[in-house]
Amino acid sequence: MFLVPGLLVDGRQPLGPVKRLIYNRTLTKLKRRTGLMSPETDQTSDSGLSTSAPNTRNRGKKYGLEIEGLAADTAACVRFFSRLPLSKVNAQDDPSAAPDFTRIARAAPLAGIAVALPAAGFGMFLGFTHLPPLAVAALVAGTLAMVTGALHEDGLSDVADGFFGAATREKRLQIMKDSRIGAFGALALLISVLLRVALLAALWQRFSPADAALLLLGSEALSRALLVWQWEKHPLARPEGLAARFGKPEHQTVQQALLVTIPLLLPAALILSIEAFLLGILIAIGAAYLTGRIALDKIGGTTGDVLGAIQQLAGLGFLFGMLMVP
Repeated sequence: MFLVPGLLVDGRQPLGPVKRLIYNRTLTKLKRRTGLMSPETDQTSDSGLSTSAPNTRNRGKKYGLEIEGLAADTAACVRFFSRLPLSKVNAQDDPSAAPDFTRIARAAPLAGIAVALPAAGFGMFLGFTHLPPLAVAALVAGTLAMVTGALHEDGLSDVADGFFGAATREKRLQIMKDSRIGAFGALALLISVLLRVALLAALWQRFSPADAALLLLGSEALSRALLVWQWEKHPLARPEGLAARFGKPEHQTVQQALLVTIPLLLPAALILSIEAFLLGILIAIGAAYLTGRIALDKIGGTTGDVLGAIQQLAGLGFLFGMLMVP
């Protein structure tokens, strides 16, 4: 036996990669036939190839179900937060079922986009006409309130009446449950509507109609994400109330809602300056946080009315902040 470059010690030439692959497959087949290897213990490349395709298909199916579930949750939120006649969107969506906000609240920012889309589209169309920005803003605000049924505006007025019209927790909750509007509620609603129209008019005056519409959509998405955040953060003031009847969002749901909001705010981040974008977000967060803290001090937690007030004030805060700086 002797050594020659390129040869093994017994005189055979080394196998190339192709020949080695053929040799390994042939050897594996022989072992299976003779019982020396079972398909379960086979660790060759063939078994890896055979299992990778099903795993890929399973992952794709899982992602598809996740997207389908998010779409169903969005549809459920849209039906709850608006008067839009939305039919069944997929197999996971059940329009007749009561909403479960422990899970579907993650889609609240997407629902905010869907609910504000008619108003934003209408405003974009009007922005290309010769109507003054104030008239466009008034029509946009009116359309948004019409689509939502003034749900959150009603909550804001009830909160103002209850928080500032009584001295005890029980009396405040009783006033908030009353459908009649008082002086504090009327004043809060008037200031809110006037401020919203003024801010939207400035928005349509400073930016193009398309950019203004995108910024409005961003404010509606962010305000509903902050609503979900405060809903989970504080206890429920009225266990039998609307905020408790359909479930309270879990911590994981809040995280998902915030993650969903990030791509929805990308158009605003590209349109605005860094200072305007960050200031708008900070004021919106501050408005939501302060409203939640006041509710905790006044009535011991949140209600459906408080959540509506949080959405209104956070949305105004985002518009207010983005317009404060160039």
